[in-house]
Amino acid sequence: MKPSGLISLTTDFGGGGGVMRGVIWGIAPHAQVADLTHTIEPQNFRMAAWYLSRQAFYYPEGSVHVAVVDPGVGTSRRPLAVQAGPQFFVGPDNGLFTPFYEMAEENGWPLKVVHLDKSEYWLPKVSVVFHGRDIFSPVAAHLARGVPIEDLGTPVADPVRVPFPRPQRQEGELRGEVILLYRHLGNIITNIDRQHLNGIPPESVTVQLGATRINRLSRTFGEHQPGDLIALFGSNDELMISVVNDSAIARLNPSIGDEVVLRF
Repeated sequence: MKPSGLISLTTDFGGGGGVMRGVIWGIAPHAQVADLTHTIEPQNFRMAAWYLSRQAFYYPEGSVHVAVVDPGVGTSRRPLAVQAGPQFFVGPDNGLFTPFYEMAEENGWPLKVVHLDKSEYWLPKVSVVFHGRDIFSPVAAHLARGVPIEDLGTPVADPVRVPFPRPQRQEGELRGEVILLYRHLGNIITNIDRQHLNGIPPESVTVQLGATRINRLSRTFGEHQPGDLIALFGSNDELMISVVNDSAIARLNPSIGDEVVLRF
């Protein structure tokens, strides 16, 4: 696969990965580096996995996505490079790339996973607490320059996979859960997608989170008044609970894993 020359950065740093850009440009001066997000909750690799899986495939074929949400940095966890279909990924072997393994298998895409154990593709000096700078960024730059993924390390047959909860459908209801709290906008994100409700009229669906019930699904924010609590599908077809012009997180105080029940 021909590299696109584009590299995205996803981190829990809370701000831009400036030094990582410097490392990348030192190896691949013509690479374009984009910030996918730096607002992943600290150490929340599941949030990073969800976010990256919903965004990466908007990038051109052959793009490289660096993910640094790495609570196990400096331990025995492996650094990885992954090719899943038309995209490359670089980051820790902590389950973050589970959605991409599953996508590749479900869609019949090529899937290559390598342990980044060839230090000639790293920076000369490696900090045990910042593999994002010293291993992941240089490897991404080499991929963007066209180095084959197979040259970067040893093939891995058993990458870490973590289970991601799936909604359970029963007669007249669908049970899911809160998987992400998007604090910047105050939205509560669930693992229920639009496809789970195919053919069910939105006006016949109620949404229950704890003691709070929302009596129907909405289509847009604009059909409601400021302060209204609503449920609707977001831009990635995920069901979310929101307050118009305010924060559903502040109002409802949910936690990751809280059950969300749709009845119809």
